[in-house]
Amino acid sequence: MTPTDYSAISRLMETYFEGLYHADSTMLRGIFHPELSYVCTTEGDELYLDLESYMARIDKREAPAKRGDFRDEAVLEISFGSARLARVMARMSMMGRNYLDFLTLVRHGVEWRIVTKVFVYVSGEEQACPM
Repeated sequence: MTPTDYSAISRLMETYFEGLYHADSTMLRGIFHPELSYVCTTEGDELYLDLESYMARIDKREAPAKRGDFRDEAVLEISFGSARLARVMARMSMMGRNYLDFLTLVRHGVEWRIVTKVFVYVSGEEQACPM
């Protein structure tokens, strides 16, 4: 894909990390597709939500930023399947947990949007070497 696509997804990911850290559903709605599928795959804590259910959880959450929680995140990979399909693998530490996220992005109009968020809680060792 083009450098513009890569830059757009990199900016989207900055918004993703900021929106989660500040528990800002308005910010997150700007990057999630209206048909979002949210899936937690952690054994014993599996969860499947749509956009509205997920945003309701965000709205009820005390922002990690407000509590001064430790924050660490990185985009591990951005790959493109076509001009309308991309995947991002990212890791983050927040709210006392380490996460590994697999995000599927699609073009929604002229913008990239996250249409699936599938993640798992991981240990520090797994997070350092997710593959």
